[in-house]
Amino acid sequence: MTFIHDRVAKGERLFGTWCNLGSTITAEIAGLAGFDWILIDREHGVGDYGELVRQVQAVAATDAAPIVRIAWNDPVTFKRVLDLGVAGVMVPYVQSAEEAALAVRAMRYPPEGIRGVASLNRATGFGVDFAEYFRRANRELLTIVQIETQAGVDQAAAIAAVDGVDVLFVGPLDLSTSLGIQGQYTDPRFLEAIDTVTRAAAEHGKASGILTLDEAMLAPMLERGMTFVAHGSDGGLVAKGMRASVAMLRSLP
Repeated sequence: MTFIHDRVAKGERLFGTWCNLGSTITAEIAGLAGFDWILIDREHGVGDYGELVRQVQAVAATDAAPIVRIAWNDPVTFKRVLDLGVAGVMVPYVQSAEEAALAVRAMRYPPEGIRGVASLNRATGFGVDFAEYFRRANRELLTIVQIETQAGVDQAAAIAAVDGVDVLFVGPLDLSTSLGIQGQYTDPRFLEAIDTVTRAAAEHGKASGILTLDEAMLAPMLERGMTFVAHGSDGGLVAKGMRASVAMLRSLP
């Protein structure tokens, strides 16, 4: 399986994209496109668990690392996702060090955590690679916590200090909404919040990242030191392309 943890820890700039359509085909296309990681969205994405299995398989057949965003910081959900053999999990709406620590514990086998141990699942090669997977999993699975509220920004330093948290990842729409400036990604208040998060991550040797929606948004985030950055989504690209096609057709004489 593809582990990406060490590359993140070294500060490599790694680019990913969002897959929210529940489609194995777009997940495979994204993986083959050359992204370092693919985020399969189970918070707002439309796919169910069965589709998630097939999406993970599709991405795992490429050089990209499959990462899943779960719907909530729920230890039971972690088990189901981790047993599929993903490289990491993204946890939404983390607002305190305690919530971050819960996520880390759910990611790890005992005695460091509370993840249930099973040998016959996809992550372990259905038992063939269990010993090796068990040896590596606690250290090499990537734990990504999302900062999406003012409370999360205020607690960014405490969250970054939690051992086992690897990436502080900003959810731009949620955060800007929490700040009362929805979608205003150049507003000084939004950029100040970004600086707080990136500074906290850097001071504790952690990576920071964000989902960017256009090229204009991308550059300022990279300049601020973010290294784990997603750009666009399968749903967004399809919708944009369809609208562009319709606009072209309607403009014909």
